[in-house]
Amino acid sequence: MPFEFKRLEIPDVILIKPRVFEDERGFFMETYKKSDFEKAGIRGEFIQDNHSKSKYGVLRGLHFQREPYAQAKIVRCIRGVIYDVAVDLRRNSPTFGKWVGVILSEHNKYQLYIPRGFAHGFLVLSDEAEVIYKVDNIYAPDYEGGIIWNDPDVNIQWPIDEPIVSKKDGRWPTLKELIERDELF
Repeated sequence: MPFEFKRLEIPDVILIKPRVFEDERGFFMETYKKSDFEKAGIRGEFIQDNHSKSKYGVLRGLHFQREPYAQAKIVRCIRGVIYDVAVDLRRNSPTFGKWVGVILSEHNKYQLYIPRGFAHGFLVLSDEAEVIYKVDNIYAPDYEGGIIWNDPDVNIQWPIDEPIVSKKDGRWPTLKELIERDELF
């Protein structure tokens, strides 16, 4: 099989390790094969690919979309290094409010599957990073939500203390505030 699928501490979040064929010319790898992904429990139709470029210290997130526009994602760093994070926002989940983080890089070529019902964000650890990700639903601005990156209750252990955050990402509420507003999955 061209992929190894590893379930993380939150079992619905899956680290995908592709099989890479390298020689003196470079490398080849499959990045997505629907049948293999479905066998690993990653189902759904991915309908859009996104691509971002960010400089060192930029933190994008923590973003999610509410139903009916919630999105599952497959995230991959094609240039540089990022710390990629998923936070479980599913109220009835045994891992509600918990997070997992992994290093994705151009060198390890890993991908991270994040199902619907999670907030997602990443922090750039290299001079620059380019990130591409597949989503299984369209972006709908009116259904967008987020959690503040430094929420003390979620307590993500980011590798940089003072990241560069957009004004919008710096204004997201805490998880506790989202619970009080009944704005979760």
